[in-house]
Amino acid sequence: MPHVITDSCVKDQLCVETCPNDSIHPREGEAEWDAEAQMYINPEECIDCGACISSCPTNSIYPADELPEDLKPFIEKNANFFKK
Repeated sequence: MPHVITDSCVKDQLCVETCPNDSIHPREGEAEWDAEAQMYINPEECIDCGACISSCPTNSIYPADELPEDLKPFIEKNANFFKK
């Protein structure tokens, strides 16, 4: 089950540094950086290692199957970012 970033993300990019699979975007310098309010995890590339969770100071990252009910829309939001 992939991990999901929610709207409390502050785009500090600390999760990018810990992701061994390069699954988190947009990054500063990428075209979508300014337009997006948060970062996203690609569900097709996430290897479910959980390394990003401990690096997030805002507790914005969850395993998709552990998301609180009110945050479940972020499963689709993360996936949709990569369908553009």
